[in-house]
Amino acid sequence: MQTLTVNLGDRSYPIHVGEGILPRAGEFLSQAGLRGKVAIVTNPTVAQLYLDAVHEALTDAGFEMIPILIPEGEEHKNLKTLASIYDRLITERLERNSCVMALGGGVVGDVAGFIAATYLRGIPYIQVPTTLLAQVDSSVGGKTGVNHQNGKNLIGAFHQPRSVLIDVTVLQSLPPRELVAGLAEVIKYGVIEHPALFTLLEEKIDKVIGLDRELLVQIIATSCRIKARVVEKDEREDDYRAVLNFGHTIGHALEAVTDYRKYLHGEAVGIGMAQATAISVHQGFCDQRSLERIRKLIRKAGLPADIPPDVSRQSLIQSMEVDKKSAEGRIKFVMCAGIGRTCFHSLAPGEILAALGA
Repeated sequence: MQTLTVNLGDRSYPIHVGEGILPRAGEFLSQAGLRGKVAIVTNPTVAQLYLDAVHEALTDAGFEMIPILIPEGEEHKNLKTLASIYDRLITERLERNSCVMALGGGVVGDVAGFIAATYLRGIPYIQVPTTLLAQVDSSVGGKTGVNHQNGKNLIGAFHQPRSVLIDVTVLQSLPPRELVAGLAEVIKYGVIEHPALFTLLEEKIDKVIGLDRELLVQIIATSCRIKARVVEKDEREDDYRAVLNFGHTIGHALEAVTDYRKYLHGEAVGIGMAQATAISVHQGFCDQRSLERIRKLIRKAGLPADIPPDVSRQSLIQSMEVDKKSAEGRIKFVMCAGIGRTCFHSLAPGEILAALGA
């Protein structure tokens, strides 16, 4: 097991990465200073696989578990789902010394985190991510929220977890498509800051997909270290933290215009990274060789890299214009300046359309 720390003063917290973490969940919650009732937000699939193990671990440590199942899918990451959870917490009389546990992927983590941020004006929560994407990205950093019909994550709050428990053994039950989607965020970390991680993925992506546990612990811990460093520099995305949005501006727009039904988040980000790098080349920030390497790795991982012909570029622009990062008619992009280097640049809609060949 590797244990990392997100250093945020009195809100610092550990990230535990390794095998056999779930059976020790009660131990880790006790170490985090928690006690009493634990509302576990999860979905039916994850509950069937892991809820019993977590229940046993928490009960043995003296916690009272309250399972709350929410529907699966990005389309349920909304205010209606929040309302149903608030109702349950109030009925069960959770207090400020109670906590919420997010047991699941990114949707569960974002929803549970926002619940914890807002119920009784804020109670503790624990992230227990069960997808690769959530393990390397959304479970770390305290971003929580839900979608609005006009855009992704437009309603949310920053609320740091007390602890993040990452058990790589749960990835064995992850559908191959979900595992591959998570690799998009790992590739992102290589592009924005860590050339050695990018090269490792180029050389051993097949072993990662084959669930080599030692390699999984290595790439997950490396990704979390990068995310932790970024969050420590800029917790609330006032400036530098936006580097984590590489590939996400187009990716989020693609998810929105396809009603969050066609692409998994990581698949959309794969396309977004390839297109953001192409825009970077078009704008003179990046070399053609880096673009070729990024496209090749995205495809080798099994991710899409191209905007489908039936998706209007103009519709993507319109979605980007309501993104949180747009301002004064220009859209802020994280540009690739080569493997391991980025910069920020704001583009007018026409510049984006020109770069995308529209």
